[in-house]
Amino acid sequence: MATALPVRAQVPAAGQATKQHASWSPYDDNGGTVVAVAGDDYCIVAASTRMSTGYSILTRNKSKILRLNPKCVVASAGMQADMETLHKVLHSRHVTYQFNHRRPMSCPATAQLLSNTLYYKRFFPYYTFNLCAGLDDEGRGAVYTYDAIGSYERVGYGCQGSGKELIQPVLDNQLKAASPLALPQRQWLSSLPLEQAVDLVKGAFVSAGERDIYTGDDVEILIITKDGIRTDSLQLKRD
Repeated sequence: MATALPVRAQVPAAGQATKQHASWSPYDDNGGTVVAVAGDDYCIVAASTRMSTGYSILTRNKSKILRLNPKCVVASAGMQADMETLHKVLHSRHVTYQFNHRRPMSCPATAQLLSNTLYYKRFFPYYTFNLCAGLDDEGRGAVYTYDAIGSYERVGYGCQGSGKELIQPVLDNQLKAASPLALPQRQWLSSLPLEQAVDLVKGAFVSAGERDIYTGDDVEILIITKDGIRTDSLQLKRD
């Protein structure tokens, strides 16, 4: 049986440099993690404040949460420039909505607006990983999770960003959402009391901060209830 001859290696001639293809990407993942948990009468939104690139920390105090009104916020991880642009667009359209309708935009309407905004940029997407969270028209917690081009669904809890693979299993284990295969399909909400849910979110961030170099420094926590938005914070490792 004939055997294939080895391919001769291409050696550049003396004085001739090897040609390399120049590449450049418009995207950069600046890390960070965002989490949201919905309850019967509350919604918790938390986000780490570290912004990084590669192995460098750019700032330790960068908020990733956009407050649109007392009942709805948007949290985004990923590329900081795209996040800022997306938040400016959402804020502008929310102000226009308030001017035209004389009332703030509801959380379900904001979720649809965010979906439309992401889909509009589907050919050059915003490099952001988003959650829309707040209270719905009935006063119940609502969390909407998204992909890069606007496909979304309402869930009982969600996580996005660099620490998602570490935090999502903790939430799945502790909150035990109903199976999506169960019929009739029903909307799942956390039955945990508010303070226990806050402690769960804090514990999940502490665990992720030990293993994800892009999740650290501090955690900004917003607690949304019928009385408005209450803020809390958690300090993580700073290395």
